Amino acid sequence: LNRVLKCDLLIIDDIMFMAMEKQESNLFFQLINKLYGQTSIIITSNKGPSDWGELIGDQAITAAILDRIVHKCEIINLDGDSYRLTHRETIFGKS
Repeated sequence: LNRVLKCDLLIIDDIMFMAMEKQESNLFFQLINKLYGQTSIIITSNKGPSDWGELIGDQAITAAILDRIVHKCEIINLDGDSYRLTHRETIFGKS
């Protein structure tokens, strides 16, 4: 955890893939809160911020997490087919 807290960039891939338990959402908030303002964060998700409340299960924690994440951020929304599915043969070789 100390290494993560000292990093310049944290990449969290595919967050919100599954719903979080209350303890997980509290820990995620604590992590984001500690990194807020000192570390760059890249987050990928197949869910938009408006869907996070349902997956986190607590609107107050969701709002606090999103407040810190979206402040001074650039949101890039990629619509369309999955790159991995579209190009799976060139990425993974022929099946």
